Amino acid sequence: MKRNIQCNACGRKIKEENGLLREDIFEGKKEWGYFSRNDLKVDTFYLCEDCYDKLIANFLIPVKREDKLEVL
Repeated sequence: MKRNIQCNACGRKIKEENGLLREDIFEGKKEWGYFSRNDLKVDTFYLCEDCYDKLIANFLIPVKREDKLEVL
């Protein structure tokens, strides 16, 4: 099943073969609740690895990053 995922920041199509992504992406999803300007909305977006790296490079507080020893 082809999904045609594009990076929301740069617009580049994410490589896909036989229904499998051929590169990793960041998927952001937020279900807004009460007491926000976006009550009961759901936002979803995708970032390619380059755009993700550019985004987090601008954070004042760095993301918490850990090394994994195995993939399950």
